[in-house]
Amino acid sequence: MIHPDAGAAPALFNDPTRIADAIVEKVGKRIVLALPLGLGKANHIVNALYAKAVADPTIRLTIFTALTLTTPRAKSELEHRFLDPITQRLFAGYPELDYATAIRAGKVPPNIEINEFFFEAGQWLGSPYAQQQYISANYTHALHYVLDRGVNVVGQLVAHRAEETARPYSLSCNPDLTLDLLTLRHQRRVDFLFAGQVNSELPFIPGDAAIDAGEFDMLLDSPTTDFPLFAPPREPVSLADYAAGLHAASLVLDGGTLQIGIGSLGDAVAQALILRQRHNAEFCRLLTRLGYDPGRDSAVQHEPFTTGLYGCSELFVEGLLDLFQAGILKREVNGVVLHAGFFVGSRAFYRTLREMPRDVVQKFGMTSISFVNELYGDEAKKRRARTNARFLNDAMMATLLGDVISDGLEDGRIVSGVGGQYNFIAQGFALEGARSAILLHATRTGAGKTQSNIRWRYGHTTIPRHLRDIIVTEYGVADIRGKSDSETIAAMLAITDARFQDELLRQAKDAGKIARSFELPASLRNNTPEAIERDLHDATNAGLLPAFPFGTDFTDVEQRLIPALQALKSASPAGLAAMFARGLTSASAAEECLVRLGLARPRKASEWFYAALVRGALR
Repeated sequence: MIHPDAGAAPALFNDPTRIADAIVEKVGKRIVLALPLGLGKANHIVNALYAKAVADPTIRLTIFTALTLTTPRAKSELEHRFLDPITQRLFAGYPELDYATAIRAGKVPPNIEINEFFFEAGQWLGSPYAQQQYISANYTHALHYVLDRGVNVVGQLVAHRAEETARPYSLSCNPDLTLDLLTLRHQRRVDFLFAGQVNSELPFIPGDAAIDAGEFDMLLDSPTTDFPLFAPPREPVSLADYAAGLHAASLVLDGGTLQIGIGSLGDAVAQALILRQRHNAEFCRLLTRLGYDPGRDSAVQHEPFTTGLYGCSELFVEGLLDLFQAGILKREVNGVVLHAGFFVGSRAFYRTLREMPRDVVQKFGMTSISFVNELYGDEAKKRRARTNARFLNDAMMATLLGDVISDGLEDGRIVSGVGGQYNFIAQGFALEGARSAILLHATRTGAGKTQSNIRWRYGHTTIPRHLRDIIVTEYGVADIRGKSDSETIAAMLAITDARFQDELLRQAKDAGKIARSFELPASLRNNTPEAIERDLHDATNAGLLPAFPFGTDFTDVEQRLIPALQALKSASPAGLAAMFARGLTSASAAEECLVRLGLARPRKASEWFYAALVRGALR
């Protein structure tokens, strides 16, 4: 037995190499190491074990994890000039995971295997190793795959608070799979060594996430292995994001249940819900501008929240904390306003959770992913709690027939993973009064070419069309649950960018899936970015739709640079030439931005060229 003395005090270490030596001595040279996804990895422990396996080919090391977090990497000179100072400021001291470095370099030794079931978005598109070792899995099934591989070591980052005498350690950001693994170990259905690494920045979350010292076999706790948490800055929210967020906010019922996704679309939904609560007249005016009739259409949810919402989301996103602070996330279920399985966020997010009084932070129920993502186990109680649920998830693309593409490309490469998206789609159908909505941008632009994210067909599917429910873009809401294929096509065309409607309609007609006589109403021909800008212009000027509604780690100058650099990145060769020409004659308003990029005093031709491009983009 690896863990024969349940309840005994753990062995304490202050040196990663020594704890790695002790793990190998206890377990042997065949190590199957399970690491939580995202933030909860014991970085120093896994790096020490990885180093031992690199040095000793007789050690067979398998790492099973997901969402390996790595510091952002620039891909061009301008990106380096913008990103490097931010990386130094926000990620200094974060210990990179050596196995990720090896994957990126294509140098993982043959005695080591790294499997992930969810990628940081786009991180491993260019890595044959990561793509080949990827395991396609629902989040709730990952536990079974860990067990199937014979897990014998679990390494996790944990919080410690001595005054919590009963259970002084917290799984904090990642009770997701670990709670179930520990339960199985108590039941003697699995045997593994549990190694924890204490981190002083990790918020202590009580409740289900809190455990006693006897759960650990080994603990690494030392000032030399303490480190700043991985803390990505929040993304800017565009007008297209806000339009989609406003549409989604009109679906959410007071007294209901909410899940929202990570990133700019999730923040847009949160800000739209806060407008609905705090600036209701302005919220209703914005809905009217977007084509709704809040006063007459009972299906449009526009009233402020009285009962409030209960959150049920595999990921505790920052937007849910913002909704709590706004008095919207307040419907309690057994004293808890949110159940979630993991979190990752900005420095401000971690700080807020750390500094919360215990009676407040315990309202956030970090617990097992099996509880959050599934209905089985206390199903009757879950059904009573998850009333009128609105599960709002993001996707990359959708088809006119309602298929959703969230995780991969049609050539088989994986962008991210399925995660728990399917689970919430299923709950959207299983729970009375529940709906599942997929949010996506209607278009994307790269190298000057704009493409529709709504396709006639696509060679990969994450959520098949027999589970179609609601799809939201900046142009509206397509309610396609239970609709015929022709009705679905018409609804999807209504939320498609006008530049692509005719070709998509032609393809649908050629396939015989919609009547040859069908024509789009003239009112839907106004689905353009210019119309969105016009509809939201006044609210933007009034400060209701800021680029960073909940604060940011970017400086004022960096906030000015972000849209300019995005414009350069997406521009065509002709567009770049036009920006360059504008930059040759621009005034000195860009001086601060050029100083920030180290281009204020060009010393060579390339710097002179980049300075002109940036000036032109800023105009």
